[in-house]
Amino acid sequence: MSKFKRIGVLTSGGDAPGMNAAIRAITRKAIDEGVEVMGIIGGYSGLINENLIPLSSGAVSNIITHGGTMLYSNRCPEFKTEEGMQKAIATCKKYDIDAIVAIGGDGTFRGATDLTLRGIPAIGVTGTIDNDITATDYTVGFDTAMNTIIETVDRLRDTCESHARCNIVEVMGRDCGQLALMTGIASGAVAVCIPEIPFDEDKAIDELIKARAYGKRGMIIVISEGVFVKDENGNDVRYGEVLKNKIQEKTGIETKFARLAHVVRGGSPTLRDRLTATRMGVRAVELLLDGKSNMVVVEEDGRITSMDILFALTADRMYKGKLKDGDLDKFSEAEIKEMEAICDKRRKEIESLYEMACEICR
Repeated sequence: MSKFKRIGVLTSGGDAPGMNAAIRAITRKAIDEGVEVMGIIGGYSGLINENLIPLSSGAVSNIITHGGTMLYSNRCPEFKTEEGMQKAIATCKKYDIDAIVAIGGDGTFRGATDLTLRGIPAIGVTGTIDNDITATDYTVGFDTAMNTIIETVDRLRDTCESHARCNIVEVMGRDCGQLALMTGIASGAVAVCIPEIPFDEDKAIDELIKARAYGKRGMIIVISEGVFVKDENGNDVRYGEVLKNKIQEKTGIETKFARLAHVVRGGSPTLRDRLTATRMGVRAVELLLDGKSNMVVVEEDGRITSMDILFALTADRMYKGKLKDGDLDKFSEAEIKEMEAICDKRRKEIESLYEMACEICR
């Protein structure tokens, strides 16, 4: 424990409800262990620009109820350069910061690895509403985002019911469809469209026609922002508005389109996100005090555990079909099989949920 006298904590990438709960837990756990904490303002750019504040137990009081991040966040292209990284490391040395806890998504974790490789131990804590980090079952912010979507869709449904309309609702998620899939099921959507599984447009339109025939008035379709189609010029365009026009043309049902966008990121975090963020934050400090670094805190079958960041990032690229030549060279055959098992688990979970959605969403 005596190795660390002061640690830094930052949030990077897209904000997620629960990040503040993680900051609070990291700060208070570290202080309880006799370690000082510096808050780094604005993600990795705060390290480069020496934008730091000391965090006391009082400084993080009551932030657990707030969405966003009290340390603010941005994306820092400069940190991806060697010059930027060296500036960040110089800041750590100048302010006697012995280690970093970085809260965010995959880009944040790549930054944590860069710091570790250059002598600054770092631990990652997941914080992204998309739940798109394959190596963890859950990321902080996901539950709050889903609840925000549900509340919004319920409001849209009231108007759809009043006017006998269909509403296409596009939600965030990048190339991960879990936000759309789970909220589609929970909101009683008539169809769900996600990037991972081909969407049967004709069947969905037939189901709409049948639903209207037996008297259904208000209808919701939830679609992930990561679903694209080609336009007449061969350019990728988001599918939501395209589907909206097709439904109205083919069924005569008045159809509207709603892009929820960044409203889904905000709001007071739910119990699950506050609790998960707290457990992950405490675990991150414990890992540092145990002499560990270049690890990411994850949830696996309800347990808060950890794994090597490079392993987690490679498993994520494997799942998303983004592996490059040489990516697996650093890993043993057993580790590669473990990655494959993680990917298979994620695929089966999504396929099972989607199958259920097709059975009941009508």
